[in-house]
Amino acid sequence: MTNSQLTPGVVPGRLPAAAYAENFADHEPPLDAHEAHVAADRCYFCHDAPCVTACPTGIDIPLFVRQIATGTAEAAARTIWSANILGGMCARVCPTETLCEEACVREAAEGKPVEIGRLQRFATDTAMARGGHPFARAPVTGRRVAVVGAGPAGLACAHRLAMKGHDVVIYDARPKPGGLNEYGIATYKATGGFAQREVEWLLSIGGIEIRNGMVLGRDITLAGLQAEYDAVFLGMGLAGVNALGAPGEDRGHVGNAVDFIARLRQAEDRSIVPVGRDVVVVGGGMTAVDAAVQSKLLGAENVTIVYRRDQARMSASGHEQDHATSAGVRIVTNAAPVAVHGNGAVAEVEFAYTEEGPDGRLRPTGETFRLKADQLFKAIGQRLEGAPDGLAVQGGKIAVTGPGRTGLPGVWAGGDCAAGGEDLTVTAVAEGRDAAEDIHLALAART
Repeated sequence: MTNSQLTPGVVPGRLPAAAYAENFADHEPPLDAHEAHVAADRCYFCHDAPCVTACPTGIDIPLFVRQIATGTAEAAARTIWSANILGGMCARVCPTETLCEEACVREAAEGKPVEIGRLQRFATDTAMARGGHPFARAPVTGRRVAVVGAGPAGLACAHRLAMKGHDVVIYDARPKPGGLNEYGIATYKATGGFAQREVEWLLSIGGIEIRNGMVLGRDITLAGLQAEYDAVFLGMGLAGVNALGAPGEDRGHVGNAVDFIARLRQAEDRSIVPVGRDVVVVGGGMTAVDAAVQSKLLGAENVTIVYRRDQARMSASGHEQDHATSAGVRIVTNAAPVAVHGNGAVAEVEFAYTEEGPDGRLRPTGETFRLKADQLFKAIGQRLEGAPDGLAVQGGKIAVTGPGRTGLPGVWAGGDCAAGGEDLTVTAVAEGRDAAEDIHLALAART
């Protein structure tokens, strides 16, 4: 009998010490030089390649793959970084199976695409290991830009502005920069402190200062930033977590999946992170999958994801869903929570089966069931907590037009806090980069 089977409740240390290192190791080891060369040789180097169109940052994929094939990984990395300065992290966390690799002609012809994500990681890791920064700053312009949020959008915006010669100050609410790259992804997807190493590498271009522990609306205001800086970019992400709206969700051991993932990522010793024996995760996206899989890796015996619609509607990719089930996670669909039961702490979660009506709305079928649970995670989306005064809101996010322009002169927004686009790291990078280009043009027009 394992310790996991013997110990009830939400407790740390369910597994033998050695198991944690194995479970949270890099889940997809990097290619070595020979493997990368073989993988690159499979590319047709298409003209008007569909993989480029499918990449939100528009990386010239055939070019960087050809550069790897010819033994110039550093040149390949520069090609990647020219479009996506966080290409190293995106190579680890992007759902390439639904983006560039799904569009690959090898996928269409053979069902096996060129391994674009792994090749991108090989190039960027190789170049970063050799040191130095691939870009130099333009002559200093004397312009100063404030960026709120040190996540993918804010970092990409700041780097591109620094390249143009502007000075940038990033204000971030967290103790460490990186945003979701540091706090919001599964630990096994970016191991060895890579998120912080990538941030430090990015900052080495110069001209960027980060001020941590600064919350918009508490420590700084939009009006104050507008008065002090020549432009402002808002990329603070989504701090609020949606509620279940079910009675009893305030019971003990009911928490947010994003907080659980952040705690696990910041723990130097995974064994100290407590987990239940019977874990239920409500949601259908990447956050739900990351929380569920990692619960299993911490030693939970029974882990169930419950999603309100059918499985095809889950925003987590099929690859991620398969990864969850292969890790022992059960996925239940067409069910919505109606109550959380327990005496002080959660003991059971009651669900109602759902069906989609002609209008697309869900409705209960009248049948219910209960799942045993000593830990419940909410992963049903995040929301913007209080848009600054003067900013229009669309769909619960900051309304923008074009490359991140808000309704306020001199204020741009991008990433998860802005309306439009998918909530992906690569999309946030693209929005931050494009906003920086627009900010640069606006500042140049003022001279």
